[in-house]
Amino acid sequence: MRLTEIAHGVHQLSVNVENILFEGLWEMPKGVSINSYVVKGDEVALIDGVCGWDGVPESLFELLDQLNVPIKSIKYVVLNHLEPDHAGFLDAFKQIHSDFEVICTAKGAELLTAFYDAHLKVRIVKDDDMLNLGGGKVLSFKEIPHVHWPDAMVSFESQTGVLFSCDAFGSFGIMEKSAFDDDYTDAEIEAYEKETIRYYSNIIGAFSPFVPKAVNQINRLAVRMIAPGHGLIWRKRKDKIVADYLDYACYQKGIARPEITLLWGSMYNNTGAAVQVAIETLEASGITYHVHQVPETPWGELLTSVWTSSALILAMPTYEYKMFPPMAAALEEIGKKKAHGRKVFRMGSYGWSGGAQKELDEIHDRLRLNWSFLPPHEFKGKPLETDFEIIRERVLELIESLKSENSKK
Repeated sequence: MRLTEIAHGVHQLSVNVENILFEGLWEMPKGVSINSYVVKGDEVALIDGVCGWDGVPESLFELLDQLNVPIKSIKYVVLNHLEPDHAGFLDAFKQIHSDFEVICTAKGAELLTAFYDAHLKVRIVKDDDMLNLGGGKVLSFKEIPHVHWPDAMVSFESQTGVLFSCDAFGSFGIMEKSAFDDDYTDAEIEAYEKETIRYYSNIIGAFSPFVPKAVNQINRLAVRMIAPGHGLIWRKRKDKIVADYLDYACYQKGIARPEITLLWGSMYNNTGAAVQVAIETLEASGITYHVHQVPETPWGELLTSVWTSSALILAMPTYEYKMFPPMAAALEEIGKKKAHGRKVFRMGSYGWSGGAQKELDEIHDRLRLNWSFLPPHEFKGKPLETDFEIIRERVLELIESLKSENSKK
């Protein structure tokens, strides 16, 4: 747990969480922080809430005690987003303190009832509505729907210039040294960006078209500091995290980095043997590439690589007239996150019958991925040298296509 004064009268309450699946699905090898904020004017507002995954807010109560803020002194609970990692404390909170007002969007009010069966005093806010806490502290609000739930908003404190952005501009990863980005070197921030991309691709990615709209809303505010619900507080590099999010949003369309992700699965290493030739070709070219085997690699990790890559190599055998099942499952998730516009080469082994390519085509068309395919290459049983030559040619063609497109940018 960590308590940090981030501006005059504004404190962050943060808890690090490890060894869980985020949203019950995404692995987080470097954990995640859950951040809440207290703004003290003449009146006190709690913005979002530190909450354990089990819904027990003991950490929140302990941090409030360290801050010397009695729970019953909190007049407003501002919920930028109603997901349980930010609002799950409410059930326990209202047992202790009932005289407070919830501040949220209209969609948030609907979710408040659905998730928490809460009979609470609720004030619905919309763009530019204000909450005056006295003592110079004034909160205003901007709706940013679908970043990443439809209820999402940001809260802005005008005196200090702090933007409380909840899931927007968040990251996975635990940074123990400090809550602020400017206490880390550029190299440390570069390493941390991998966790930001993991978070974006896993949590925000499907809603990328809404990110530029949210940024337009935020650009109307005199922001000096971005304080998200997960990850670092951005002061020195606040413009960078906004620009990064805009880049990540563009990656959804296929306008990503000049990188290739190779996703592969194999039953008896016949497809695996072809994969080794593809890896050798990628390595010799000097291009940045990522290799993930399914089902060994968690979805969140391979999705992170796919998100930054402009091209994919898919290698999987036919299994009982269809695609190798773990690859089909992975492609379904990639498709649901709408990683569109990639250049793709597919290869793989088959036995008595093909079928993997047919299922790949079905997934592609149904999810409207708009991928551009090189001619696929399938081989019966184990690959021969002639198969290896074709695979080398296709991989080199993919690399050259990527380099050519990148040179035009």
